[in-house]
Amino acid sequence: MLPAAGLAYGLLPAGAATTEPVTAGGIAAAAPAVIAPAVAAVNLDDPAKKEIAMQIVSAAENSSLDWRAQFSYIEDIGDGRGYTAGIIGFCSGTGDMLELVEAYTDAVPGNVLAKYLPALRRVNGTDSHAGLDPHYPRDWRSAAGDPAFRDAQESERDRVYFDPSVRDGKSDKVRALGQFAYYDAAVMHGYEGMRAIRGRALHKARPPSQGGNETTWLHAFLDERVIEMRKEEAHSDTSRVDTAQRVFLRNGNLDLNTPLEFAVYGDHYRID
Repeated sequence: MLPAAGLAYGLLPAGAATTEPVTAGGIAAAAPAVIAPAVAAVNLDDPAKKEIAMQIVSAAENSSLDWRAQFSYIEDIGDGRGYTAGIIGFCSGTGDMLELVEAYTDAVPGNVLAKYLPALRRVNGTDSHAGLDPHYPRDWRSAAGDPAFRDAQESERDRVYFDPSVRDGKSDKVRALGQFAYYDAAVMHGYEGMRAIRGRALHKARPPSQGGNETTWLHAFLDERVIEMRKEEAHSDTSRVDTAQRVFLRNGNLDLNTPLEFAVYGDHYRID
């Protein structure tokens, strides 16, 4: 019996696709494979991806996806770092707040925060408010109304945390989710702290740049991140990893594509 019409000459019904050879009169005829075009991965420094990154960090740092509403935020959260403020939690006790106010003062000499520079230098490395109270929080909120101060916050965020983290992610050949994992770790632990976490993860896995599996590597990195977080009572809630980044990873969403549904500190969020 002859093959059904349409199959006898290697033809397929409309919409069908195969990579298997089709026989015609006993002669194998390879049908052309239908291959979907490759879609280039988009890095975290793409503007749309960066916006997503800022929203996820803001959910963890400020319990809100509206990261642009956080320029004026300031409080002492009791984590031993003094005042925490701004869009990524610049701290008076860790040096990044000092560098921010210095950069702002270079751009706008005599601004409302410039008079606090001597005090910020003295309290760096401590949780002290000496020389800052009682009016520093009020003046910080006032400065947040200045576009130059908002620009300074974004510039310092990128210079100190975002740009080097994304650069390292690209070097390790991880995609947007991995680049975000590095960035979020740098925001909490400092860039050098993130590098230390990465160094410990290298004892358990290898990044794609060294021939490793991307998912396996990111699980190893997040495992070490959680260990680091649990060293401090203020950061012992690891939900920003467990019910956010780890969820994306388990779903195979290495490109951090929307929609994203996640939870941080018990609050649920969705980014479309």
